[in-house]
Amino acid sequence: MVLVLIGVLAVVAVPRIFNSSDYYARGFHDETLALLRYAQKSAVAQRRTVCVKFSATSPAFATLTIASDAGANVCDTALHGPNKNTKQDENCAGGASASGEPADPRACILAKPGVSYSGTLNDLSFNGLGQLAGATEAQQIQVQNSQGAISKTVTIEAETGYVHD
Repeated sequence: MVLVLIGVLAVVAVPRIFNSSDYYARGFHDETLALLRYAQKSAVAQRRTVCVKFSATSPAFATLTIASDAGANVCDTALHGPNKNTKQDENCAGGASASGEPADPRACILAKPGVSYSGTLNDLSFNGLGQLAGATEAQQIQVQNSQGAISKTVTIEAETGYVHD
């Protein structure tokens, strides 16, 4: 009986334990949620437009930029994000600002292999009031693992800019 139980656990539990893409997808979801909340709060605190650029190509990433002037709607300066990782990555450099300066590594989140964004992915911008600029309805961003299972969805409300699961 003990051998049968060990055999069942080996078939069912062991592959789940060693499949890290589910954990990576949840982690990238949490990073995306934190980055969007930070962008919205920065827009309110600085009364400037803050833009979030997404890339769904592998490896997926998101970068932050901010308008250099309070009245401007064009994000042209890298915004330091909440990411403590200071390792420069060429994929995050692809998120350079409009002025051409390379993205700051702290203004970029980068997905692990096997994790990506799914569905329709639009770049976002928050105005000085923290609202989604130019949006009339809530925006959703989905994170999935390599098996195509959607891990979680991040929703941004248009009227208030509220970012939530």
